[in-house]
Amino acid sequence: MAEGDDTAAVSTGAPEPGPVRGTPRRTPGRTPRGTRSRTGAAAGVLLTPFFVLFTAVTVVPIGYAVWLSLFTEKQSGLGFGGATSVFSGLDNYTAALGDRAFREGFWVLAGYCVVYIPLMVGGALALALLLDSTLARARRFFQLALFLPHAVPGIIAALIWVYLYTPGLSPVVRAMNSGGIGFDFFSSNGTLPSVVNIALWEWLGYNMVIFYAALQAIDRSVLEAATMDGAGEWRTAFGIKLPLIRASLAMVSLFTVIGSLQLFTEPLILNQGGSSTVTSTWTPNMYAYTAAFSRNDYGLAAASAVLLALAAALLSFVVTRLTNRKGAKA
Repeated sequence: MAEGDDTAAVSTGAPEPGPVRGTPRRTPGRTPRGTRSRTGAAAGVLLTPFFVLFTAVTVVPIGYAVWLSLFTEKQSGLGFGGATSVFSGLDNYTAALGDRAFREGFWVLAGYCVVYIPLMVGGALALALLLDSTLARARRFFQLALFLPHAVPGIIAALIWVYLYTPGLSPVVRAMNSGGIGFDFFSSNGTLPSVVNIALWEWLGYNMVIFYAALQAIDRSVLEAATMDGAGEWRTAFGIKLPLIRASLAMVSLFTVIGSLQLFTEPLILNQGGSSTVTSTWTPNMYAYTAAFSRNDYGLAAASAVLLALAAALLSFVVTRLTNRKGAKA
């Protein structure tokens, strides 16, 4: 038999099954188009309520504030007629930036951030590490005790501390005076520490819970391996735990910066409680509040609020870049 016949004999046989005609050929690793469309439709339905609420409570108010900041209320004639809104462009922004009280409010915020942010982030982190350590006892009790002040509304908390700061009423001031420690919480040197203390009392437990939850999510086998290698509590905390919760640390730092720029409730209560140092324009938020509801200058109030929002956005961008850069180096 010829060589060609042998080849033909070997090659003959049952044909391999091929794809059925009319069935689309599927590429490995790719999702069918119909499945992708159904997934996208489901995601759109689930995300629609969020975007509707976000637009209604965030985008629309911001847009209205920007629009309102471009107008000024002016009296017609000799002042006997009604007020009319006149387009003024950037005059309200110029007036806010040119007002010394508004600029000094940012210096107050700067001093507040320098004192408050390290104490808040560092204190919450230290408490979370203590509760997560192997030496901690009664964790549930201390978690509840530290978080409980956050459940108190900010206005109520400020009123409580104004009572504790007031001479003649406060048992704290009476005890300090009897011990020879004289300190005026409403003085020019005591106002900023007083406000920082109230804010710490309100938010320290909240941030501690965030850090503690992040620490509890760490794989216990990693910590056990470190202990077997001879790492002590300090080395485990700062060499292993802290790098593993860097994302939570960045988030808390960002939220603390944003919250610091929104300082309003605590100094407002101190101002109404008799503090001569805390004026009605002590912070930019208080300046906007006074411009709107005491002077009825809504354009100036909107312009100052927009400027404060821009400052918050800039600081948030800086904090995000710094934390991302540290995370990349690590």
